[in-house]
Amino acid sequence: MNAVNYKQTEREAQRARASREDLVERIMSALPKDGVVEPLQGLHLARLSAPMEKIHSVLEPSFCVIAQGSKVVFVGDSRYQYDPFNYFLATIELPRVSQVLEASQEQPYLSFCLVLDPNLVGSVMIEAGHVIPSGNADVRAIDVSSLDEALLDAVVRLVRLVDFPAEARILMPLIKREIIYRLLTGDQGGRLCHLTVSAGYTTSIARAVERFRHDFDQPVRIEDVAQELGMSVSSFHQHFKSVTAMSPLQFQKRLRLQEARRLMLGEDLDATSAAYRVGYNDTSHFSREYKGLFGEPPMRDVERLREIAGQNVGLGAN
Repeated sequence: MNAVNYKQTEREAQRARASREDLVERIMSALPKDGVVEPLQGLHLARLSAPMEKIHSVLEPSFCVIAQGSKVVFVGDSRYQYDPFNYFLATIELPRVSQVLEASQEQPYLSFCLVLDPNLVGSVMIEAGHVIPSGNADVRAIDVSSLDEALLDAVVRLVRLVDFPAEARILMPLIKREIIYRLLTGDQGGRLCHLTVSAGYTTSIARAVERFRHDFDQPVRIEDVAQELGMSVSSFHQHFKSVTAMSPLQFQKRLRLQEARRLMLGEDLDATSAAYRVGYNDTSHFSREYKGLFGEPPMRDVERLREIAGQNVGLGAN
């Protein structure tokens, strides 16, 4: 590396360090205590002062950055770990397990999460003349990439608007477009195509995901779904798993079990009632699958969760 390139790289590193420090201060200011807030529509900030146990939830299409600490997300059999030097991108709603790994009272876990609007992504793609990369059909719907200085700077400028709501009304849409543009032109540009009408099988898989999410409590024959999408069963399985990291049946099962857990916690249902509500006709089968996913039988798991601080449960979204 010559002297000119070295100086430029060093300046970029210094700016990135300053941006990370700024982001830490602003999230700490917005969240003096542990919890999750949505200070601006679609923008979620989180703070946690101790490592967190695994949390099961459904992942929205979103762009996530950690200001301090680290986190791991499990989707299917895949593991994605990220920290202040990387960002996490998800482009299809998927069942996931997340866990904060690094957090303390002195250096709490701090995160930023921006929900991605498919219409806005499509608008930016058209305006930028972005061409969908060839061979994009089976791009996995989630991944982690390096967070460069320009993208980090846009994140910091968006969080600054939390203190200036009048300015946010005008400037937030512009900065969101900038973030999407930088994502499109970065390592994960092809992944954002999942949020738009695109070529290949991505749109068909997105339709299948939506159907499973909507009819998760109904018996669904994979053969029927594949036929509706104009695909063979083997082709549907292959492309579905390529995008979601799960087979169609794994996907539906996780949706059912997560909803059953929510019903027992939120509506105080017993295990039998929750099982029938989410589509299980055999409560023994339900209990076995529930224990296989969450590690304990239904009611024992729910009792344990009720003893956990509510703020920890809420942090699964970021």
